[in-house]
Amino acid sequence: MANEYKFEGWMGLDAESAKGKLVWQDFEPKTWEETDVDIKVTHCGICATDLHTLRSGHGPSPYPICVGHEIVGKAVRVGKDVKKDIKVGDRVGVGAMNSSCLKPECEECSTGIEHHCPHMVVTYGSNYPDGSRSQGGYANYHRSPSHFVFKIPVELRSEEAAPMLCGGITMYAPLVDNDCRGKKVGIVGVGGLGHFGILFAKALGARRVVGISRKGDKRKDVLNMGADEYIATDEDEAWSKHHARSLDLIVCTVNSNKMPLTDYLGLLRVYGTFIQVGAPEDVLPELHAGALIGKGIKIGGSMIGSPTQIDEMLQLAADMKIKAWVQTVAMRDVNKAIVDQDAGKARYRYTLVNESNL
Repeated sequence: MANEYKFEGWMGLDAESAKGKLVWQDFEPKTWEETDVDIKVTHCGICATDLHTLRSGHGPSPYPICVGHEIVGKAVRVGKDVKKDIKVGDRVGVGAMNSSCLKPECEECSTGIEHHCPHMVVTYGSNYPDGSRSQGGYANYHRSPSHFVFKIPVELRSEEAAPMLCGGITMYAPLVDNDCRGKKVGIVGVGGLGHFGILFAKALGARRVVGISRKGDKRKDVLNMGADEYIATDEDEAWSKHHARSLDLIVCTVNSNKMPLTDYLGLLRVYGTFIQVGAPEDVLPELHAGALIGKGIKIGGSMIGSPTQIDEMLQLAADMKIKAWVQTVAMRDVNKAIVDQDAGKARYRYTLVNESNL
């Protein structure tokens, strides 16, 4: 079957592209397999990882590259071997992961944690086994193996569902994995990721939710999201002392090695847990063992979530009427949007709208 459409997108050609210098051009999608789905992209969220990748912040990026891994659109081609209930015309989405080995002998894939498979293919900038390259959703079309394509519940608007597919699941998974129900939960860094932490912690039954960020200008927003309290670490005097031993679980989205990690750990109660989801381009701050030993604190990390968790999250959002706080931007204005994203102007997530595909 010959495609009746071309794969084109906003491509980063070098590290300068992160400064708003993406170029619209053709790209070659992954090699078609009958387990694949082609998606006509209508919406794509902007994630901080897009910026890290465009500037090679986490290592050299394979230019030219089309970023974007919060994709929503319409299925326009569905392989004959697709086992999921996906039909041409369905509204579907793809998150930060495009593929894994899915072999029965794979410990990760066979136990439902495909996102930790050593052969994972991320949604852009990865190579498939045949050598073809994954390309993301700042584009008119996206191709993905069907196992990592999700039907979007009718109750969710596309511009709100898109950022849930990476930003949302990045926060939902550690809250579920560390059973936030009935606990006092702190969300450090209330930006695109952190605001999902507030929304999902409340929906999942946390007893108390505290937003923690540097400045006080987000206080009203965070309380309106459902948080019980807000801490501005640059402005609230002696915040670490006043709130010491008050939280059971902290999920930290901060991307800077300048964060006051020891002070954050001081907020935890005995046997508390600190989960890092933000990925700085450099190292985390130094930490003295006493900060862990004295209260038996556990530090861990979390990366996106499994396909099963993504389906659960989308359904929870639909059932609980959870709405992401998004600003929509025409995809043609992506270069301005990524500069504004890097400057921290989003309140709280940008979603690109591909108006020509609506």
